[in-house]
Amino acid sequence: MIKIVEESNKKEMATRVNGADCFYSYSKNSSFQRNAIDAAKELIKEAVFSKLDIACLSSSNTFRVTDLGCSMGPNTFLAVQNILEAVENKYRTQWRNSEVPDFQVFFSDQAANDFNELFQSLPPDRNYFAMGVPGSFYSRLFPKAHLHFVYSSFSLQCLSKVPEEVLDRNSPAWNKGRAHYSNSAHQVVEAYSAQYARDMGCFLNARAQEIVEGGLMAFVVPGRPNGTPHAQNYYNMTLDLFGSCLLDMAKKGVIAEDKVDSFNLPMYNASLDEVEAIVKYNGCFSIERMENLPQEKLQPNVFRSTVRAGMENIVRANFGEDILDEFFDSLNKKYEESTSVLESVTAVSLFVLLKRHSK
Repeated sequence: MIKIVEESNKKEMATRVNGADCFYSYSKNSSFQRNAIDAAKELIKEAVFSKLDIACLSSSNTFRVTDLGCSMGPNTFLAVQNILEAVENKYRTQWRNSEVPDFQVFFSDQAANDFNELFQSLPPDRNYFAMGVPGSFYSRLFPKAHLHFVYSSFSLQCLSKVPEEVLDRNSPAWNKGRAHYSNSAHQVVEAYSAQYARDMGCFLNARAQEIVEGGLMAFVVPGRPNGTPHAQNYYNMTLDLFGSCLLDMAKKGVIAEDKVDSFNLPMYNASLDEVEAIVKYNGCFSIERMENLPQEKLQPNVFRSTVRAGMENIVRANFGEDILDEFFDSLNKKYEESTSVLESVTAVSLFVLLKRHSK
């Protein structure tokens, strides 16, 4: 049992973003993710105004919101405030005789997240009671029928684990020499797709128990337009550069080739068609809105710091501290050299709004 917990903690530490004490901290280098939150603001406002069922409050005078994959701020505070402002506006305009409820916000992320930093940077003028909830959102985190609004941004592209098949040397899906799936054999793509479907199924099953009837869930996630080949998706193309840098370093003898062969990024960028199919199969939610949000691509001068803030720990955990500067310098150079190609493809985030069915 102790060994399992230790391995889980190591995995979480490897995938967590950089904290505030780091030059490449997520807090200082996450404007790219913030753009997606800004793009979804009006959609959240419309969703609350037209789709939120006030009856879902029942006899409670507390409105409960969670941000799943909150990280350390400040983006989570912006996302939460957008939701609460929309709810408060709905009360004041549609139910003028109703008292605005208390707001309780649950900031949730994996246990390795720096919750100390998160709570030290809470807005002093906030109009809600804040709590932290550590744990994986692929399992239950809250009591039954407890939440009124669930939100997540730029988190659900992260898988619970790398598909086992791509690490098995005896499997047709063994992903030798690559760190991602998009330019790999179809067996590798299918393994990643299947893992994503399993994870999303777990995510929806957990939320179906935690969200009240009539409650809403909205998430924004990097994705790909329907029908776009995996290899022609902006996010996947940048991750292919990631793997290419590792291969270059292996050829130079900086890292061992077998380490590259055994490393794969636990990330999958789905399309709206894929998400829709999984939601319908789950059957616990109605799809209220789904659309692609145009995403501004990273400029070369901010690419390095943004990607390093989010992925430094996974490189360190798998290949050591000594290669970090060389690796991210190489990655940034490849990105600059690929700018013209990357400009030719479309970058989108997926916006998905779901409503919990009545039982």
